[in-house]
Amino acid sequence: MTAHALYVTAAYAISAIAVAGLIGWILMDQRGRRREIAELQAAGLRRRSDRETL
Repeated sequence: MTAHALYVTAAYAISAIAVAGLIGWILMDQRGRRREIAELQAAGLRRRSDRETL
């Protein structure tokens, strides 16, 4: 493998790891936010958009 091919392969690998890490972070954060919303709704708090119109 030439030096250039090694550089390109390493760049793609690092980019793929970074993107996978960001996707994982987003999914974990989404689960946390959904859990927080469920706790707030269980406590009786509702979204403003759920109010009935007058």
